[in-house]
Amino acid sequence: MSQHDHEPSGHASTGGYAVLADRTLVRISGPGTDKFVQGQFSQQVDDITMTRSLRAAACTPKGRTYCLTRMVRDGDDLLMDLDHELAERTLTHLRKYLMLFRGTTMETVESAEILGLVGQPCARELAGERVDALSNPGDVAELDDGYLILLEPTVDGTARYEYWSPRGPARRPSENPELSLRQWQGACIRAGVPWLTPQGHEAYVPQMLNLQHLQGIHFKKGCYTGQEVVARMHFLGQLKKSLYRLTASGLTDAPAPGTRVLADGKNAGEVVNAVMTDDQVAEILAVLRHNSANQPLTLDDDRGTTAELATLPYVVPEQQNASESDT
Repeated sequence: MSQHDHEPSGHASTGGYAVLADRTLVRISGPGTDKFVQGQFSQQVDDITMTRSLRAAACTPKGRTYCLTRMVRDGDDLLMDLDHELAERTLTHLRKYLMLFRGTTMETVESAEILGLVGQPCARELAGERVDALSNPGDVAELDDGYLILLEPTVDGTARYEYWSPRGPARRPSENPELSLRQWQGACIRAGVPWLTPQGHEAYVPQMLNLQHLQGIHFKKGCYTGQEVVARMHFLGQLKKSLYRLTASGLTDAPAPGTRVLADGKNAGEVVNAVMTDDQVAEILAVLRHNSANQPLTLDDDRGTTAELATLPYVVPEQQNASESDT
């Protein structure tokens, strides 16, 4: 279902679970698994353990993100999730590098399923007291039939989790309501966590998507494709735009990814993700120039809809310390 189709509210205030049908689970297996991942992703592969899951990006040689993923250790294998619309394109590109690692495979897991969980009660129904051991985003509890991962909370402090079931359909937490994909995506926006769309493919350096504040970049690891650009932007302080959370009222459809955001009539950035709530409010993640974000903002749509800055649930020092210089 398109994010522009009408669904129930984008809010999930009562908690519940959503089937993440927009995600594809991939298994990497074989003797070269860790070396392959280390050379292509922004994460330190040794930090991904049976009790620790981390985000990562894969980039072009120019440092532009073509994949946003999370990685989970499954025995000697690594699991990662891909945005469904970009999965085949991503796998085709990565397999050019995988050819160097004899005996190592990377395949989609057709029977696998991922659930998004909003609220601790939903997670507790699946994992019982093991939920209590998850204290930091990225902590993992291994269950009999999958993995429960604590994610970043929403801006109002609501807990979020993912339940990965790599060997078959996921158990449903039957005592909690099923949410729509849009409701889950709304919770992601309120947690300041972006996802990649075709419009955003190869459009951003990972820091522009705040991945360094979402445990997605290891700046001291060795070389990987695009690492030189990513590291230079970090160590030389060259980041001039990054991810902001916005709201816009009086709409019936969410602005499409790629919609320009204007400041005083000039281009300030573009929408990365957006969903609607039932009160005609769009919740938005947008990459904006730091020196434009505090000006009056409008969407480049037929009505020139006003957009307002909203709070992120984490601090982005680059935004707070931004100079007045342009990119």
